[in-house]
Amino acid sequence: MIKKLLQASTALTAAALALVAALPAPSVAAPKLEAPARALPLQEAVALLPLAAERREGYRRDLYKHWNRGENASDGCDTRREVILSEALVAPEVSSRCQIAGGQWESYYDGVRVTSASALDVDHIVPLAEVHDSGGYDWPAGRREAYANDQGSPLTLVAVTAKSNRSKADKDPAQWMPPAPEAHCRYAAEWVSTKLRWTLSADSQEQQALARTAQDCPTTRVFFDAAP
Repeated sequence: MIKKLLQASTALTAAALALVAALPAPSVAAPKLEAPARALPLQEAVALLPLAAERREGYRRDLYKHWNRGENASDGCDTRREVILSEALVAPEVSSRCQIAGGQWESYYDGVRVTSASALDVDHIVPLAEVHDSGGYDWPAGRREAYANDQGSPLTLVAVTAKSNRSKADKDPAQWMPPAPEAHCRYAAEWVSTKLRWTLSADSQEQQALARTAQDCPTTRVFFDAAP
């Protein structure tokens, strides 16, 4: 079962990379989303974000249960490992209890090529604390867990270097952007896509930072659909 999962993942990754390569730079945010999905220029998508002040009261990381058993409860891999396997450029070997050896990944935040899964973090594009600030404070437990383990969109979770993820922490785009300048358009689009998917708001500084980035990304489009 795991071997079939890895073969399918590698094929999907190759198809997605081929599609992105055929598009004009900067890269399109979400070529893998299935219909029904909306696609808008980044600038228009930013304008759709509802503006609201942040509310951090009551936040605890454990309110957003992760990592759960993932999309395939029978494969022995939790959500984190399933994401890592799905994003491998070179498929690793997987042993019992989903132990991962070998493989190859590229952390798009900083452009670093990674050859060990232990060097990766799986980042929530919109950090859990930011989700809470932006509307998650009012969610029931089930919706919080659904966000924290969302594989229904290929954008919510991303495998990146631990160093880049930890420099980001819970900052929004007004406070942090990926170290690799060529990643800025993609990152802004994925941030906006995830907020629209989960009906999350933006504060004024965040919205302004995203709007400034969008001016430099005229060909970047945002793909999104509503979370279940």
